[in-house]
Amino acid sequence: MNKDEVKGKAKDVAGRVERQVGEWTGDKEAQAEGAAKQVEGKIQNAWGKAKDAVKKPSTSQADHDRAEDQAEKDEAQPRRDRAASE
Repeated sequence: MNKDEVKGKAKDVAGRVERQVGEWTGDKEAQAEGAAKQVEGKIQNAWGKAKDAVKKPSTSQADHDRAEDQAEKDEAQPRRDRAASE
């Protein structure tokens, strides 16, 4: 979890509280501001998640890279064995 996700979640919760208080008190402006803050928080949270997803390679990609490395090692191994036995 990065700082954008944390800040986004905090804004979302604060907006939810502000919107709810506005509903209880009948304050339409507080309701609107709270809803806007919620949306801003959700967007910032999503942005943070997207950044994390880009930074971390997917497991399948990492597995694929390891398999390629192993295949290259396996190809090189028999050649060395043949050269040693000749």
